[in-house]
Amino acid sequence: MTIQLYEGRPAGRHAAVPPGSLLRRVYAPRAFDALAFSMSTYAMPLLVLATTESASLTGLAFALEWIPRVAAFGLAGDLVDRRGAAIVFFLASSARGVLVAGGSIALMMLERGTAQTLVVMALAAATGTLTQFSFIANEAVGAIVSRRADTQAHKVQAVLIGIDQTATLTGPALGGVLLLAGPTHMLAVLSVLSCLAAALALQTPPTPLRGSQPGTTQRGAGLKTGWRTLRSLPALGWLVGGLTVSNLALGLLQSASPIIVVERFGLSPAAVGTLWSAAAASTLLTVTVCRFALNRLGLWGVGVVCSTVASAACLALAHAPTYTAYVVLMALFMAGDGGLTVVLRTLRSLLIPAAVFGSTLSLTILLLLLPFPLAGIIVALTSPWALDYVIAVCAALQAVALGLAFLRLRTDPVLRTPGKPAQVTA
Repeated sequence: MTIQLYEGRPAGRHAAVPPGSLLRRVYAPRAFDALAFSMSTYAMPLLVLATTESASLTGLAFALEWIPRVAAFGLAGDLVDRRGAAIVFFLASSARGVLVAGGSIALMMLERGTAQTLVVMALAAATGTLTQFSFIANEAVGAIVSRRADTQAHKVQAVLIGIDQTATLTGPALGGVLLLAGPTHMLAVLSVLSCLAAALALQTPPTPLRGSQPGTTQRGAGLKTGWRTLRSLPALGWLVGGLTVSNLALGLLQSASPIIVVERFGLSPAAVGTLWSAAAASTLLTVTVCRFALNRLGLWGVGVVCSTVASAACLALAHAPTYTAYVVLMALFMAGDGGLTVVLRTLRSLLIPAAVFGSTLSLTILLLLLPFPLAGIIVALTSPWALDYVIAVCAALQAVALGLAFLRLRTDPVLRTPGKPAQVTA
């Protein structure tokens, strides 16, 4: 397949919007979608737990939420590369808003029982899928802006991650509080946020479009393009490999935490929201620190420190005796994970060619998110009393995987150079 880059070709009619500030055209649309993303990811398991009162169904819902997300990445990346990020962002956010509004009405009309359970499980799967389309589109816009910015790429990425983490700080707490008033209130707010994101989507900057030779088959083309690109970038491949194993621990904690907080510590769903909000606050602080640390330590130094913190905190989480200790250790774990995210996104924006960014990004995220449905299945099949042992095993695997990855990358010039990382073209 021949890849063609049309830098001057607009990615949809939104390209006619007059140039504006990054706040209006990039950061504001990202903020609304990130808040909707956060509520979809963290509040949906809480919604299932509140509706079904079943730990097993909560784990199963987490798996159902992530399996369609994983399946959607190949199509999402290919659509972004071929049609432009703005139109994909708009359609995904609009569909999510309408779907969640419909689910809210259905929950009000249905009696508590099997029918409500089916609606909630279906919402978890559908919102997860649509959220990934808008996420891929936003990441593509962020990468293009990073490359064309006058400042260093990692500073732009730090701002974008700061927006994501601020949303993660707000989303779980907001979802937990709204659930106390009723599931329909939480779904109504999620619908409004999705519609606001859709309203702002069409003014985002155009992204380069990829063309192909006439008659070329398109089935699986996105993932094949992404795989070829990732194989040509060994530094990115090693980092993605280490973080894929690490994400099994993250997915397990995301899936099991509602059960641990509500059933073991005997607290309300609002306490789960507080847990994730505290974790997001520590991540936001870490992202801010990383903006300065990268100038002195480089990507490799920051990555080693953050991977050590995340692995140690995850090992300790398996033995947290109280809710307070659990919150503190989770904050440390998410802080380390947030620093690793800065390293990954910066490296991704520097190394992946613009014309195949959507496809390669989709493949990397697909690999990174494969552990999440597995984590949900593990939680669904594990008794609540045995979750500590499973967390400990995943923490050990995380430490080994990240250690091997950064040991392999210790001499890579892109990761070892302090200050502005080298611009590498694959």
